[in-house]
Amino acid sequence: MSEEVALSGDEGRKKIAGLIKDIHICMMTTAGADGSFDSRPMATQQTEFDGTVWFLTRGESGKVHEVQNDAHISLLYADTSDSKYVVAKGRATVSKDKAKIHDLWNPMFKAWFPGGEDDPAISVMRVEVTEAQFWQASSSKIVMGVRYLAAAVTGDHSKIGEHGTVKL
Repeated sequence: MSEEVALSGDEGRKKIAGLIKDIHICMMTTAGADGSFDSRPMATQQTEFDGTVWFLTRGESGKVHEVQNDAHISLLYADTSDSKYVVAKGRATVSKDKAKIHDLWNPMFKAWFPGGEDDPAISVMRVEVTEAQFWQASSSKIVMGVRYLAAAVTGDHSKIGEHGTVKL
């Protein structure tokens, strides 16, 4: 069990920013035409989280077609080594914004876009996060182990970690 908190505004944005800052890959989930969900790993662009998450992607990919049909999207972040987990929900848009592609460009992307930042296949996906849930352990694994043991003995589960909802 964990302490549950509700955050909003700047406080919520800062909390999510701190949790996802060093998690470079998330699982992006979109809604398929048949109502099922499709998930795939995506590299989150290393920009300061201000309520928006950015991705570079192929403009003719399945995820882009799914977002054009239903803009709702979930981004799932996990850092198991530090016991941090975030699910961010929002709406996605896709564009060919050359200035934003330039801002996000990294030479490593040439593996996917051999034509560089001017590759005709490249698009930018913007996800406006509207809400997020997070789970975070409150300490190191050793301290957590001791807290789990204490919780099992005493029945007091409130000190194991933190769970919260953020409305943006």
